Amino acid sequence: MSHHPPPHPAVAGSRYLAFFDECGDHSLTKIDADFPLFVLALVVVERAAYRDTILPEVNRFKLHYWNHEGINLHSRDIRLAEGPFHILLNPQLRPKFMAELSALMERLPFTLFIAAIHKQRHFDRSAAAAEDPYGLALKFTMERLVHFLAAQGETQLPVVAEARGKNEDHALRQVFARILAEGTGDCPAPQFHKLDCSLVFQPKRNNIVGNQIADLCAYPCARHILNPEKSAEPYAIASRKIYENGGVRGWKVFP
Repeated sequence: MSHHPPPHPAVAGSRYLAFFDECGDHSLTKIDADFPLFVLALVVVERAAYRDTILPEVNRFKLHYWNHEGINLHSRDIRLAEGPFHILLNPQLRPKFMAELSALMERLPFTLFIAAIHKQRHFDRSAAAAEDPYGLALKFTMERLVHFLAAQGETQLPVVAEARGKNEDHALRQVFARILAEGTGDCPAPQFHKLDCSLVFQPKRNNIVGNQIADLCAYPCARHILNPEKSAEPYAIASRKIYENGGVRGWKVFP
């Protein structure tokens, strides 16, 4: 019988981490006329900055308002003052909270990628042949990630998504794997074959800060796309984080 201990798992060592979340649903069978949009927001951070700056800063912010850091900064709950954000029903507290949250988002070091699908326009163009908005948005995002990683001289990028359900997660995992294997129309397969990208799903209860940052960016960008005349400060902050380099911008609205 061997007495050798089992090998240790490889130490996580990528320079960057990525997190994504979405705003709006991706259904093409029932499209909300008031919000006919699906937005995928992906946030890329340096691992060291995530560990040393982002996590402490976000937890410090949470502990300023609550007695623990287990609060999920969810855009919808904040807007509607639901759950732990019922404190925002206080008219004196809400503007202070929102100003401090905006200042926090401005300070945090991250790079943002936004892909938005106008679902009704997309369906009208392609009808039954219309590609799933989630998969389409993921393609647009991955094409821009290839450019980002090449510019940084990196090939490794672990990606963390918020779990949405067994079937939805499985479908997304298949699209992700297909993009890496086959490429896209604008980015051929050999460019993706250079990458080492893993995709894992984490439930909301795990309180992943990177996914919360993506969520806090997604809604303001969606509102700006739908009604640019009414853009607010959260969008202005998010827009300053959008990737831009060598003529490539991490912003895609389709069609």
